[in-house]
Amino acid sequence: MAETLTPTALTLKDIAREAGVSLATVDRVLHNRPGVRPDTVRRVKAAIERNAFQPHVAAAELARGRARRFAFVMPSGPNPFMQQIEAYLGEMSAWLSVRRLNVEMVATDVFDPSVLAASLEALSGDCDGVAVVALDHPGVRAAINDLVDAGTKVVTLVSDVPSSRRHHYVGIDNIAAGRTAGALVGRLAGQKSGKVAIVAGSQGLRDHAERIFGFNQVMASEFPGLNVLPVLEGRDEDDRSEQVLAQLLGKHADIVGLYNVGAGTQGVAKALSEAARDKVVFVGHDVTALTRRLLLQGVMDAAISQNPGHEARAAVRVLLALARGEPILREQEKIRIDIVMRDNLP
Repeated sequence: MAETLTPTALTLKDIAREAGVSLATVDRVLHNRPGVRPDTVRRVKAAIERNAFQPHVAAAELARGRARRFAFVMPSGPNPFMQQIEAYLGEMSAWLSVRRLNVEMVATDVFDPSVLAASLEALSGDCDGVAVVALDHPGVRAAINDLVDAGTKVVTLVSDVPSSRRHHYVGIDNIAAGRTAGALVGRLAGQKSGKVAIVAGSQGLRDHAERIFGFNQVMASEFPGLNVLPVLEGRDEDDRSEQVLAQLLGKHADIVGLYNVGAGTQGVAKALSEAARDKVVFVGHDVTALTRRLLLQGVMDAAISQNPGHEARAAVRVLLALARGEPILREQEKIRIDIVMRDNLP
């Protein structure tokens, strides 16, 4: 399934038409030449700003003769955080237009390595760049390497495959995020002893595996009174996450903490509610409409947040820099994490 965002590249003529002036007037405004009335200058500048028009960038890209095509390979299904990334890409239409970039969204089952690999293989020869939320699996690794060998720039997004030859990773430090989650669960549980549950999408996703690793590091070293149970896998699906957690809650009456590593948050919350386990410390990821509501209701205690808009913009900027042979501004593209609780909700 694919949806293409294909804005038309803007020209000086487009700006002149929108502002209701001649091409010569636009040129005079751009070069600060005299002879243009103040209200006309304001009108032209407003049209330029409204369309994020950058004439020098546009001229350079138009000289190439064709638009670049980038594909974003994203998880299928209702994952709120991934939907936020897609929404931010949609809001970048003016920025993309100036640079003659077409962005195609490719939805696929990222939890199935053969399906994901096939989706990547299908893009060979068709794209200048690919950003992929990737499963760390030999078949996926091979598909990424084949794209690179064919001349495609590849960026892993949110979840990395560092053993592949991908060009860059855009995402947070997931081990640090897991350690943060461990510290939150341990401290919020106070002096309690008992068990801690972990629900992940898949341990084959490196971001989930790294978060679990960091979480277990902190729990083992700092909270020996808390016993971490084996990881449950819910494939980031609400129904499956609810089902596996409900079964676990039925087996263990002494669960005092819960770490939800990925999505499936609504299912996790429903399982806790139906088991009347409102005292369980619940830490998860990302600020979405759902997690915001759960934080306000006191169902969820903390969310470890990453900025989906920053990740969307960074992935496109990195792919563009790679395509142009320009350096990547690593500090600009570094994605930070924040701890969000009910009292500091943005």
